[in-house]
Amino acid sequence: MPAIPAVPAGLPEVEVGGAAVHQLVLRHAARLGGKPALLDAATGDVITYAALARGVGRVAAALAARGFGPGDVLAVHSTNRPDYALAVYGAMAAGGTVTGADPSLTAAELAAQLADAGARLLVTEAPLLERAAEAARRAGVEEVLVFGGTFGALVEHDHPPATAVADPDADLDRAVAALPYSSGTSGLPKGVELTHAAVVTNVRQALAVLDFTEDDVVLAVAPFCHVIGLTLLMTGGLAAGATVVTLPRFDLEAFLRAIQDRRVTLTIVVPPVVRALAGHPLVDRFNLSSLRNVGVGAAPLDAATEQRCAQRLGCGVSQGLGMTETAALIAVGDPRAPRRGSVGRPLPGTEIRVVDPGNGADLGAGRAGELWVRGPQLMRGYRGRPQETAATLDADGWLHTGDLCHVDDDGNVYVVDRLKELIKYRGHQVPPVELEQLLCTHPAVADAVVVPRPDPDAGQVPVAHVVLRSPVSAEELLRYVAERVAPFKRLAAVAFIPAVPRSPTGKPLRRLLAAAERAPR
Repeated sequence: MPAIPAVPAGLPEVEVGGAAVHQLVLRHAARLGGKPALLDAATGDVITYAALARGVGRVAAALAARGFGPGDVLAVHSTNRPDYALAVYGAMAAGGTVTGADPSLTAAELAAQLADAGARLLVTEAPLLERAAEAARRAGVEEVLVFGGTFGALVEHDHPPATAVADPDADLDRAVAALPYSSGTSGLPKGVELTHAAVVTNVRQALAVLDFTEDDVVLAVAPFCHVIGLTLLMTGGLAAGATVVTLPRFDLEAFLRAIQDRRVTLTIVVPPVVRALAGHPLVDRFNLSSLRNVGVGAAPLDAATEQRCAQRLGCGVSQGLGMTETAALIAVGDPRAPRRGSVGRPLPGTEIRVVDPGNGADLGAGRAGELWVRGPQLMRGYRGRPQETAATLDADGWLHTGDLCHVDDDGNVYVVDRLKELIKYRGHQVPPVELEQLLCTHPAVADAVVVPRPDPDAGQVPVAHVVLRSPVSAEELLRYVAERVAPFKRLAAVAFIPAVPRSPTGKPLRRLLAAAERAPR
C-alpha cells in the first residue's frame, strides 16, 4: 500500500505554521473580551479572554525582566487549573520553552526531568511545594514559584512589555515551544522538542476534524503536562474561542458533576473513563445532555464499549491516535460518522504508511504492520539524544511509531498491538526499563524483567518477573518500588523465576513472559 494521501477526501488543506502558539491561542481574545476562557470546575474561578491576553503579556514581561528568553526552559509541575495557561503561554510569549511535569512524580523523578530539560524556573502549587522544592534543589533550578502565591509577582508588576517571540516567517519551525516528556518507542523518558509550527499546525489539523466552536465548553481532565491536555484541550479549545473547564484530577463523580453543572459539550478522555461512562451506575444520577462529543485517546478501545457509551450518552463518541512525538494527533475518527473500533483517518497534511517491521516494505489494505507517519506536526527530535531521534525519525521524514496497525480500503486506521515495549496504564506510558533498573537496586534481586498484563480497567498493568539472589517476599518488592515511583508506575504483581530469558546479545525476551501474562488466568 503506498502512503495514504496527505489530504484525505472531504477535508480541507491546513495552513502550516505562520504563528506562535500563544498567538494562535489569543487570536480571538480582543473580540471575546469578557467571555470565560478558563474556568475551574470546583471553585468557579474564571480567567476571561481579556484577562488571559493581559496575563500572558504580563507574565512574558516579568520573565523577560528576569532575563528569561529564547533557549530558557520553564517547568510547570501542577494539576490542571486556569492559571496554568498563564505560565505556559507567558513563557512562550517571552521566547522560552515550557516543559510540563506530571504532578504525581516523586522528587527524584521530577529532578531527573528538570535536569534533563535544563529548566531554569519551576512553577508549582502549594500541595506539591515540598516535593517540587526538593527536586529543584537537586536539579539546580534557579527559582520556584507557586500558583496562588509567588507566581502572582509575574502577573502584577510594572515591567515594560516583552519583545515578541521569534519572527514567524523565519524561526517558528525551529523555535521549541513545548518539551513534553515521553519514552518514545522504548526506554527511559526523553524530552520531545515540539516547535511552535508543529503545535500550531496540529491544533489546526485537529480543529478541522473535531469541529470545536466558540459555543463549546471543553472539559480538560487530561493533564496539561501531556499533549492531549496541552495541545488538544487547552490550546485547541482556546484557539477555537471555547471555554475550557479544568479538573485537577479524575474522579468519576466530580467529572460527571462538572459536565452537568458547567454544561460541558466536549471532552477527550482515556478508555477507562469511557468504560465507566458506558457501564457505571453513577452516570444515571447526572444530567449529561449537554455533551455532543466524547473523544477517546491514549490507548485503543474496543468497538462494543465505544458503541455502548455512545448509545447511553446519546452523543458522538470517536477514537483518535496520537503520540507525544506528533504534537498530539495523527488520526481521528469523525465524531459524526465514526467507524467503531477504528482510530479514524489521518489528519489533513498527514501521510501514513503501514510497513513490514522486518524489511520496511509497504503492506496492502488489511495487512498489519508498523505505522509510519510523516507531516508538519512531527517533533524536531529528542532533546540531546541524536541516536534515539535517528532511530525514530528517519532521513526521509517518516516517524516510526512502533504501533502495529492495519488500514482498511477507506483509509481508516485500526491499532492491533504495540511493537514497542512500553506499558500503557490508564493513558500513562510506563517504561519497563526504568522499573527493571529500580528492582535491580534491591540487594535481594539478581535480575528482573517487567512486562504488561492485560487489565479490563487500566488497559495494562506492569508485572515484574524477578530472579532472586537472596530470599525476599513479593510484598516487600512491591513496597520497595511503590515508595520510589509515581503511582501510575507501581507494579501490580511480582513473580519469581529461575532466570530471565534473553537473546544471544543479552536483550531480555519480554515477549515470552508477556505471552504468558496474556494467557487465561
